[in-house]
Amino acid sequence: MNDRLVQMNGGPGNKLRVLMVQPQLRWQKPAENLEQLGQLIKGSLSHDKADLILLPETFTTGFLGDLDREPESMEGEAAKWMRRLARKFDAAVGGSVVIGEDGKRLNRFLFVTPDGAISHYDKRHLFAHGGEHKLYSAGKERVIVSFRGWRIALNICYDLRFPVWCRNRDDYDLSVFVANWPATRATAWGALLKARALENQAYAIGINRVGRDGNGLEYLGLSAAYDGLGEELLNLGGEVAARIVTLDLDGLRTLRRDLPFLADADTFTLNI
Repeated sequence: MNDRLVQMNGGPGNKLRVLMVQPQLRWQKPAENLEQLGQLIKGSLSHDKADLILLPETFTTGFLGDLDREPESMEGEAAKWMRRLARKFDAAVGGSVVIGEDGKRLNRFLFVTPDGAISHYDKRHLFAHGGEHKLYSAGKERVIVSFRGWRIALNICYDLRFPVWCRNRDDYDLSVFVANWPATRATAWGALLKARALENQAYAIGINRVGRDGNGLEYLGLSAAYDGLGEELLNLGGEVAARIVTLDLDGLRTLRRDLPFLADADTFTLNI
């Protein structure tokens, strides 16, 4: 398995304030989606501060909503918009966009820092049940970014179902899953997020959307954050919302010291 650790800007810190943004995405309407997301973020941060702003999977078009459009480039409108946000609010911004590169379509998690640097992760587990594997190319490496003293593992939606892929080898503190996770599998969403936090002694945050997409699928939202004991810290429910959750790195380190379960984990090699 290939792993990539990306060092981003920012010094060490014990707390991470994460703005979780849960929109009702408009099908195939990037400009409207960016406008809505911008308003949600502006409203939340007009009198508050965040270190990290998280958006859903394919936040410009909805899942598979890009197929009649040319994919964006790494210098496209979505990336430029994320750079502007990161600079304006002095926060990293993360979410997935469909990117075209070397003749491939990629469901790509962009992680943009205030200095304009972009790290990225390409979705490893493509959702074959929905035909995603026929339309996009799968990523081949795990990506963990280091930002303001936190090690953050980047994941997209279906990755959540694969615990071996998500396994913490004492190399991350927070695992993020940006998603378009449908209502029909909402029970699995909450259960798997909690499990990934518990088994890895790490914070886990899942960012979902609400509303109906162009394929008739309903989304309940339920974006949530869990601590390393599997306790739910915040759940956005089923409404359009943007709220901040504060994560504590000192508390996480204390948990791992008092309950050193990760030291007893089995070793393995993952072949891709």
